[in-house]
Amino acid sequence: MESVFKIWRTSRKLHLEFLDRYTIEQLNKIPQGFSNNLIWNIGHIIVAQQSLVYRLSGLPMLVTDAMFEKYKPGSRPAGTTTEEEVAELRALLFSLVEQTEADYTAGKFVSFTERMTGTGFHLGNHRDALEFNNYHEGLHLGFMMNIRKFV
Repeated sequence: MESVFKIWRTSRKLHLEFLDRYTIEQLNKIPQGFSNNLIWNIGHIIVAQQSLVYRLSGLPMLVTDAMFEKYKPGSRPAGTTTEEEVAELRALLFSLVEQTEADYTAGKFVSFTERMTGTGFHLGNHRDALEFNNYHEGLHLGFMMNIRKFV
């Protein structure tokens, strides 16, 4: 599992670079032909991880219900994300990795509700969910690399 968490931290560093390099206006801009923006993708990877790992384990997610609703799969940006919200997402990028790793090491993930993802991956246990999470975050990093060309 060490490599899973190492890859995850590296992915999150790459996502953080978008917060460091782009203005709030650029983060919120939805380019023509796209259905979301840079900041939505960051919020989405945060809430998706919580759903994949915590929710499927029957544990409470470590994000608010409002945040989950705003960035959950199938949602779209509604309104402008504020500087305060960006700061919260920035903090969560790494605090949730650390908390998840601590919870995994402590054995908090006992049960798991198997599911098939929308992309056809079968998640049978916690490890599957964490590994799929890395794949999912990589997809969204690719989307963000495309969006950045137009902001």
